[in-house]
Amino acid sequence: MSYGGSSSGGRGGRRLEYGRTYVVRPKGRHQATIVWLHGLGDNGASWSQLLDSLPLPNIKWICPTAPTRPVAAFGGFPCTAWFDVEETSLDGRDDIEGLDASAAHVANLLSSEPSDVRLGIGGFSMGAAAALHSAACYAQGRFTNGVQYPITLSVVVGLSGWLPCSRTLRSKIESSQTALRRASALPILLNHGRADEVVTYRNGERSVEILRSSGFQYTYFKAYNGLGHYTIPEEMDDVSKWLGSRLGLDRPRG
Repeated sequence: MSYGGSSSGGRGGRRLEYGRTYVVRPKGRHQATIVWLHGLGDNGASWSQLLDSLPLPNIKWICPTAPTRPVAAFGGFPCTAWFDVEETSLDGRDDIEGLDASAAHVANLLSSEPSDVRLGIGGFSMGAAAALHSAACYAQGRFTNGVQYPITLSVVVGLSGWLPCSRTLRSKIESSQTALRRASALPILLNHGRADEVVTYRNGERSVEILRSSGFQYTYFKAYNGLGHYTIPEEMDDVSKWLGSRLGLDRPRG
């Protein structure tokens, strides 16, 4: 199932039109809803097909499509992107306005889910970076612009990504006991291929180190030998098992 896009703010106050959102309905009892964010230049369709094939019948997946915007990494050429990016690493400049806009869009997608359903965010590459920004906003209880963060997250998953706003994360989390408590209780899974040529493996490692030192103690990390900037069945099997365990999902029969 899919439905049309909505608009939100972006860099310079421009209105950004989100693309089509694809929804995978749970095949069993609805226990969790996860928004999954695609990578740079992709859309929600391809990931919705992959997620639909996982042995997780109790999860509803929401796969939005990012707005098309000029991307600095491509010399200003427009493509689908959750925020503007110059380089896919921890050392690049952070488009905080774009990150906040995407985090707000994701929170809005999750805000109407039933109160007894657990909520999560996952993503690949740039989508993983956007998911980790949402994790930081959740822990702090607000977006970077000061607006209150409206939902409670139970899990965050990032594949082949990096941690945005990494230079300021620790001081922001340590400034609040509530933020430290939320950070320490949020399970995060980060996976990365050792042969990743787009977001280097060291970026994955450094992201985990900074998350853990900032109070996100419940951060898990798995490396995959020979894996480039893509996913493989072994990795998605690991994601499925981790989500089933962390969310306490009903075990599939058979």
